[in-house]
Amino acid sequence: MDLFLNAKAVRLRSHHEKYLVAEEDEEAVCQDRNGSSKNARWTVEFVPGLENIIRLKSLYNKYLTASNQPFLLGMTGRKVTQSLPRRLDSSVEWEPIREGNKVKLRTRYGNFLRANGGLPPWRNSVTHDIPHRTATQDWVLWDVDIVEIQLKSPSSGRQPSAPPHADSLSFESTSPSALSAKSGHYSRQESSDSYVGSPPKSEGRTIYYHTI
Repeated sequence: MDLFLNAKAVRLRSHHEKYLVAEEDEEAVCQDRNGSSKNARWTVEFVPGLENIIRLKSLYNKYLTASNQPFLLGMTGRKVTQSLPRRLDSSVEWEPIREGNKVKLRTRYGNFLRANGGLPPWRNSVTHDIPHRTATQDWVLWDVDIVEIQLKSPSSGRQPSAPPHADSLSFESTSPSALSAKSGHYSRQESSDSYVGSPPKSEGRTIYYHTI
């Protein structure tokens, strides 16, 4: 998760040295060697209330989605798409799991974002699956290139803490009304306390001055 902590936008580079790219049809995703393309840029969103879950949004303001559609009939891999569901659910949520300098992105159901190699139609495709073969273990590892940094830490998806409520603040030294109330309180207190140990001076006392 720390690889994404200060990231506002990232590129994800697969084991095949290709980048995760949002295709122009605004639905499919694939791998491409052109990492400078805007389509290879993914905005990072932190899920409120969940410290280790992120969403990735494409150039088209759609989310990287782990769909339930099989990539090929009879195969275990399922399609990864771009989508904008009415309600953001677990299909657009990914859990980063760090392995050295790389990361795995796991769905809520235990599958991993996988960059496929080999012959078409597998070549350059992206699915989510659990790799069982040793030869494909590295296909779920991604390098994270940060292309834009958050100005402030998102605190792992939690909303910034609100300032203290007004009635929890102490205004004794700053509020004019409080000061006037305070001074009035003290003036009354001083008027009653001034007689303690210091009797009032008698009125009508005359002081004579003698000049030479």
